[in-house]
Amino acid sequence: MKNFLRFGLLSALWLACLLLSFDSLAQAKKPEDKSKRPSPPAAATAKTPAGTITIDYSRPSVKGRKVFGGLVPLGQVWRTGANEATTFSVDKNVLVQGQALPAGKYALFSIPGDQEWTIIFNKVPDQWGAYEYKQDQDALRVQVPAKTAATPTEQLTFQVTKSGKVTLLWDKAQVDFAVTAAK
Repeated sequence: MKNFLRFGLLSALWLACLLLSFDSLAQAKKPEDKSKRPSPPAAATAKTPAGTITIDYSRPSVKGRKVFGGLVPLGQVWRTGANEATTFSVDKNVLVQGQALPAGKYALFSIPGDQEWTIIFNKVPDQWGAYEYKQDQDALRVQVPAKTAATPTEQLTFQVTKSGKVTLLWDKAQVDFAVTAAK
C-alpha cells in the first residue's frame, strides 16, 4: 500500500510538472501584444502619384521630458521612433527630395539637428533600434530643414499626404520631406 501511495504521489507530481511545462511553453509562444507597450505601434500610409508609401513605427511620448538634445541626442543616428527601427516602404521607384530611392522596404533613421536633419533610408529594415545600424548599408541620405511645429505633439506622429509629403511631428519639432514619382 505504501508503494502504491508513493507511486501515486510521484505520478501526480510528475503530471503537475509536465502540465506546468506545457503551459509555460504555450505562454512563451504567444505573440507579443505590441499595443500594450509604452510606445505603441502605428502606421502612416497613403496612395500617392509616386506609389503607396507606408511608414511603420512606434510612438514614444514626451512625458514632460526634453526630447531633442535630451532623450534624443542631436547629431547622432536615431531610430526615428521607439522599439524596432521605423520602416519606410514604397511600392515603386521614387524620388525623395529629388534623389532616387528604389522600390522596397527600408529602416528609416535620422540625425536630428537644430537647423537641419539628415533622413536616412537603410537597406536593413528589420533592426531593433539603431544598435546594429551600419552607414555602409544606407540606400539614401537626404538633408531637410528643421522646423518648429505650430503646436507641440505629445506622441511621435508621422503623416503622409496624398501628394507625397511626409511629416514627422514630435514635441516642438516638425520635419518634412517630399516623395515624388521617379522619372
